[in-house]
Order: sequence, then C-alpha cells, then structure tokens
Amino acid sequence: MLRASLSSVRPSFATLHSSVLRSSIAVPRATFTTTQPLFEGRTPAPLKDTSGVFSKEKTVGNVNYHPDFLHAWTPELFKKSVAGLAVVSGLSCFLHPVLGLGLGGFTTAYAALGYTDMKQTRHTIRRNFPVVGHLRYLFETLRPGLYQYFIESDTGGVPFNREKRGMAYQRSKNIDATMPFGTKMDVYEEGYEWLNHSLWPQHLNVEDSRTLIGGPQCTQPYSAALLNVSAMSYGALSDNAIMALNQGAKQGGFYHNTGEGGISKFHRAPGGDIVWNVGTGYFGCRNNSDGSFCPEMFKDNAQTEAVKMIEIKLSQGAKPAHGGMLPKEKISAAIAEARGLGEGPYEDCNSPPRHSAFNTPYEFAEFIATVRELR
Repeated sequence: MLRASLSSVRPSFATLHSSVLRSSIAVPRATFTTTQPLFEGRTPAPLKDTSGVFSKEKTVGNVNYHPDFLHAWTPELFKKSVAGLAVVSGLSCFLHPVLGLGLGGFTTAYAALGYTDMKQTRHTIRRNFPVVGHLRYLFETLRPGLYQYFIESDTGGVPFNREKRGMAYQRSKNIDATMPFGTKMDVYEEGYEWLNHSLWPQHLNVEDSRTLIGGPQCTQPYSAALLNVSAMSYGALSDNAIMALNQGAKQGGFYHNTGEGGISKFHRAPGGDIVWNVGTGYFGCRNNSDGSFCPEMFKDNAQTEAVKMIEIKLSQGAKPAHGGMLPKEKISAAIAEARGLGEGPYEDCNSPPRHSAFNTPYEFAEFIATVRELR
C-alpha cells in the first residue's frame, strides 16, 4: 500500500524535532514508526514491529476489513473444502444412507456453484471468493430493508423521512392522518425553521395566495397557486401516479406540469389544470421525420381546455450538453400517443441538447410570439 510504504520512511514529529535541535547526522532506526491508514473517527496507532516473525496478519495484510475467514478465503481453500465435504459425505453413507445422500447432494451443489463462480469472468468478487462472494450480493439486497426498519430514525430518512411517509400512506388510504401537536424534531438544531405567532394576526384572502401570470400581450392570463406539481414526464411515472397527481391538482386548485414527455391521456382524464412542458424534443408538437417543431400539432394540443400555460424548456437540465434518449424498447402505445410519435414500429426517441426552432435570444423571442399566436 503506497500510504503505508511512505509512512514507513517518515520519522515521528518528536524524533524529527529532537534530531534537528541536536543536528544529528542520522536518525536511529528504532525511532521510526509505521501507522495504519487514517479512518474517520480513528486515531492512527503504531503497528507492532514484526520483523522476522511469521504471522497470519503479515500474509493477508496489515489491515483486515472483513472477518478472518472471508479475508483468507481463496479458490484453493474452496477446492480443499470441496474435497473435505466429499470425504465426509462418503463416510456418512456408512452411518446412514439418507444422511450420506443429503450431504452428497449438498456437496455437489456447493461444488457446482463454486466452480461456476471461478470460471465466469463477469464478477471479480465471485471469481476470487467462490460461493462466499454471493454473501456480498445478499447483504446488498437486504441492506435497504434492514436500514429502514432497524437503523433509520423516524426523522432521519431522506428525501422523505418515515414520519412524512407514514402520513402520506395514511392519507392515500383515507385513514385519519391528523397529527397531534408536538414534534420529534430537534427544535434547537442549527437551521431549524418555524413560524412565530403574531399578536395581531390578519385575515388571509384566498386571492393573496395566488399570482397572476401573463403580461399586457397575454390574452389568457392564468391565476396560479404558489405551490404546484412540478414537471415529471409520463413514462417516468405510471398511469395511476399521473392521474392521482392531476386529481390532486384539481381538488387543490393548482396546476400540474406535464414534463417534457407530452400530454398523455392520463393527464387529461381527471380535468386538473395543465402546464404543457415543451422541450427540445417537441413531444406532442413534432414532425416525426426530423424531430422539428410542428405548428399544426402544437395548435391542436395547446387549445385543449385543461392546458392553461405553455412552458418552454430551454435545455436538458439533467443531461446538459448531451440530451436524452428513450430506447425504442421502452416506447409503449400510450407513450407514443403522448409524444406524437405516430404508429409503430418505433425508433429510439431522441431529446437533443438544444432547440432547433431558434438559435439566438431574438429568435427565441420570435418563437414565443409564434407560440402565443397559435395558442
């Protein structure tokens, strides 16, 4: 290990300091120390000098991150274990045939799994740690559930902790989700936010909680709520999820942003207000031949009663300068309908990194004017 090799030739601070004061020519070998790599929460401790002493620790490394049997497990050791199990299985047949048959079957399965691990070249862990390497994948599978149910606190999960998830589950099942006063949060934690009481509270009008969007040239201004459903395309979310969000938007009096994937039938069904997100792929308003903007298709979708505003997405936020790609294998009939891809068979659906309808700020302003006239 490079870190260990460098530390082995580095004198301690006290030794170096004293040698400088005395202007000594050489530092005695006995004053050199070797330290373990620094881990979070651990102070480096000097290792024992094992020069000339044979030990298992030296053969497998100074730092052991795993139990000894895992650290020392090798394909050779696996082969020896197979041979041992084979001998035990054979001897067991003399004690009881059923016992011998059971151990023989276990040994056969164990050996087949291990030799398969050693022959494959896809997973290094399985190749170097036959059979035992599967424990790693088992623990990775169990880890999220174990962490959630046994380690995670009610307020420690991200992005939504267990307390908030429980409230959402109760409300989705029409169970009384009224929360009592009191909190499990650390109200003295730095950054904790709260609302102070007012000695002279004012009456809040519903109109004050909304904002009017649309300038003098806008013929259909929209009164939007301050909190709304942000963009998430159909396909990223399921049919029921889209309908539930739009139904919630309808009941709450706020809008639902479609995301770049176009207006699906699941956006339209509940009847909530819709903000149509038009991105670089022009889904729902594109010419399939070259992926360019199609004014006629845009006009048909924009004049839908539920569409209250048009949002022009300038670039791929999650994939800047690269664009996105929806593989043809994932394109269903409902996705093709929402994106205006026509009849199948479908090709890979590309979202370019930039718009093709405009190139400069002036052309962008002209494009906005065109969209407004079509609307």
